[in-house]
Amino acid sequence: MNPVDKPIVREWAVLLALAGVQISHILDFMILMPLGPQFMRMFDIGPTKFGLLVSVYTFSAAAVGFAAAFFIDRFDRKKALLILYACFGATTLLAASSDSYAMLLAARAMAGAFGGVLSAIVFAIVGDLIPEGRRGSALGLVMSSFSIAATAGVPISLYLANHFTWRAPYFFLAGLCITIWCGVLWLLPRMRKHLRAARERHPLAQAVEVFREANLRRTFLFSAMLFFSGFAVIPFISPYMVANVGVAESQLPLLYLVGGTLTLIVVRLVGRLTDLHGKQRMFALVACGSALAILNLTLLPRVPIYVAIASSAFLMCMMSGRFVPAMVLISASVTPRLRGSFMSFNSSIQQFASGTASFGASLLIGRNAAGELTHYGTVGILAVTATLASIYLARRIRAAAG
Repeated sequence: MNPVDKPIVREWAVLLALAGVQISHILDFMILMPLGPQFMRMFDIGPTKFGLLVSVYTFSAAAVGFAAAFFIDRFDRKKALLILYACFGATTLLAASSDSYAMLLAARAMAGAFGGVLSAIVFAIVGDLIPEGRRGSALGLVMSSFSIAATAGVPISLYLANHFTWRAPYFFLAGLCITIWCGVLWLLPRMRKHLRAARERHPLAQAVEVFREANLRRTFLFSAMLFFSGFAVIPFISPYMVANVGVAESQLPLLYLVGGTLTLIVVRLVGRLTDLHGKQRMFALVACGSALAILNLTLLPRVPIYVAIASSAFLMCMMSGRFVPAMVLISASVTPRLRGSFMSFNSSIQQFASGTASFGASLLIGRNAAGELTHYGTVGILAVTATLASIYLARRIRAAAG
């Protein structure tokens, strides 16, 4: 084995710290969705206003991420991560102190402004630190954050919300952010190798260079389709399970616990298989599985709880699993000197696609006289169409030289 492919000392500790950053901001986003039935009842809002509460985070992340892309490569990645993460932690306290729908909406917008850029920096750091031969496993670990957030974070947050108040999960999250921030400060090395190349060109010239490459434009479209297909469906899983499938609100933590546990296993497995069998082949396989999972869940009638748990777990596993080879494809498509800006633009596009999908779905989804959600199956068909488009685009993405 080439020495460059041998794991560096503390590499896994650094990856765990980065996974912690991902866990916290994913949990911040995920908490809102299982609390959807409570928020809709407490603030007396319908699916459209709840969809706005979800999508305002992603629209804000898209706008700030796009602006940040012009400058993100001009700073030490460690310093940028620490500053943005501290600001993100402060927004969790603002959400906890919200006393109206409008104030919570503003807090979510501010959280998105910082949280969206965090993902871009995390993936840029992984791309810079980890050789491509091990990048699938590394990204599998970092992207296990979704599973851990679902397995531990969401059930804990729902327990706190059910036994105290909906504000309690956000206070819990603020404490978690402080702990992880200290870990990042201690473990992450300074990352300045990219600075010389970044500072030799104007930020606008760097952006022009990113968008000039046809391969990167295809990658952006691939990301958009991938996230559109996911976030058209994901925000309404809990409301649909409660209103249409017959799952009690008290049973929602069980759905996330089982689904998250299985996803944790699947994501790590997909990461290893991606390194062994190739990113494009694994993406196509898992993405096809996710299309089946989307159709199954969005058309699910009233069923016993174990069927509901199996359906949601299948969706979580396939949705999370496909992101591992997808992120390997994305990170390999760009050269290191453009990676920070590219990842920020890519994150911005992902967030915009997510916001468009969730808010667009909220306009399609309605309620009938019995209180059930309508047209969720139509949303599922649109999500499957976007998934198939992403499979086609993945085959046209090429790895960058260097």
